[in-house]
Amino acid sequence: MIVNALSDQPTPQGDYVPARRHGDLIFTSGMTPRRGGLLTIHGPIRSDLPLDHYRDAVTLACSAALFAARGALADGEHISAILSLTVYIAAEATFTSHSRLADFASEYLRSELGAEAIGSRAAIGVAMLPGNAPIEIQLIAAV
Repeated sequence: MIVNALSDQPTPQGDYVPARRHGDLIFTSGMTPRRGGLLTIHGPIRSDLPLDHYRDAVTLACSAALFAARGALADGEHISAILSLTVYIAAEATFTSHSRLADFASEYLRSELGAEAIGSRAAIGVAMLPGNAPIEIQLIAAV
């Protein structure tokens, strides 16, 4: 998923949509940390770097997912809750702080939507992500 430099609207890199609404649920596609269509960081999460090194990348991917979800809202509607947050993490084999890294996404969503809007979450370690991204984030939101 890339973010269009002119509008920040996530633009699919393949044959899919940024978000799909079904009733009062919005499902986003996976979003990677892109600015102006380009990944801001490449490669696996490294164990020898402080977690804060990855904060901006996680926040950027999460903001793109939230932006895509908000794009499925009608006038006057708002996201009442994030029902599910999935954070895919491509990391070195010795990295074990997946949940702490995913906390950056939860913090961003809490700052945007309030504590009551935060729901369940999974932090999943994977071997590789599209474009060699270190992070990919997918949301399920309630309207």
